Amino acid sequence: MPLVLHGHAFSSYTWKALIALYANETPFAFHGLTPGDESETAFLKRAHPAGKFPVLVDGDTIVIEATSIVEYLAVHHGGSAPLIPTDPTEAVTVRMLDRVFDNYVMSNMQRVVAAYFLDRDNPMAGPREVPDSGEVEGGKRGLRQAYAWIERWLTDNSLPPHVSLVTCAAAPSLFYADWIEPIPEDCPRLAALRAELLALPAVSHCVEDARHYRAYFPPGAPDRD
Repeated sequence: MPLVLHGHAFSSYTWKALIALYANETPFAFHGLTPGDESETAFLKRAHPAGKFPVLVDGDTIVIEATSIVEYLAVHHGGSAPLIPTDPTEAVTVRMLDRVFDNYVMSNMQRVVAAYFLDRDNPMAGPREVPDSGEVEGGKRGLRQAYAWIERWLTDNSLPPHVSLVTCAAAPSLFYADWIEPIPEDCPRLAALRAELLALPAVSHCVEDARHYRAYFPPGAPDRD
């Protein structure tokens, strides 16, 4: 019985799980959420305390939260991609950077996106004509701070080989964050990392599968990538 991943092709956190699956060529079925799909919505509400995705199903085992899904895949469905380093100290660094990209890049990007919705708890309610300017600027300011920190870290350190948990976190967060607040010229290492990540086959797969959803990106998707 193949693995089943529940999510959405345009979702940054779904990408995080998909990249790990694609990188190790792990057989799986994808159940994408569509508007009005009551059975899928009901499943997510049962599986996740907030009814969110992605959710991985492996037989009788259900794993929620993207980071935990990647960790689970590393343990139970490993392959050539070193998702989690075997060295404990290197694994700590990978998990630290995973939190940096999730909490300070992904979350600030999503803060700006959320500023365009009438009801942040119900994105299907539709976008605002005028976004919450305070939230937009707060999110962009947070992104600039995160960019600067990561650039400094990259100056003094090296990332683990692709595709790791860091790859899975960094690729979707930098892909969408750069649409919100372009990576500045004084962060050349970070800009190079983004380009490097987008060239990876597992990441490119996600980009192409989500391309036709770009019109739904509330702040507006740039004509690139």
